[in-house]
Amino acid sequence: MYPFLRYATTITHAALQAKKGNTLAVDAVSEITLRCHLTDIDNFLEMNNGRVLTLYDLGRTDFAVRSGLGTQLLKQRWGLVVAGSTIQYRKRIRAFDKVIMKTHIVGFDTRWIYVEQSMWVKGKPCSSALLRTGVTERGKVIETARVFAALGKADWELPPTGYVAEWIDGDKDRPWPPMG
Repeated sequence: MYPFLRYATTITHAALQAKKGNTLAVDAVSEITLRCHLTDIDNFLEMNNGRVLTLYDLGRTDFAVRSGLGTQLLKQRWGLVVAGSTIQYRKRIRAFDKVIMKTHIVGFDTRWIYVEQSMWVKGKPCSSALLRTGVTERGKVIETARVFAALGKADWELPPTGYVAEWIDGDKDRPWPPMG
């Protein structure tokens, strides 16, 4: 089940932080803290890999609200979409572990914003996800220049490099539709 209560709590907390002036520059790193609940674990008594991806939604929500993107989404009637992702799991997250989640933009091109997220327990990285995200208007992805202009960062440039660029290039060879 989707963690609606946690999601609502995250939005409320982020909105209160923004109202108090604890905002976030769009080129900064968002950090939130959460606990691994019993409802997050699988039969191996560790956080379920699907739940990790679901909880990453919370980090992107905090980032959007505190960076001002959330305000622009409402004002412009824009939406958000995840168009691709890759994830690495390296360390188990157990029930009741305190998790620090980090979210930041690692690059963008004319259409997509690439976001990296990671979960940390006791200072050690547990998982890391790279996502291709976009902002939509009337169901179509809009140019990132419009998004960053609305956020007051019209002159910002952060082209994808390194592993992000390699992932983008590698994904071009992936067949679509998938082979049946």
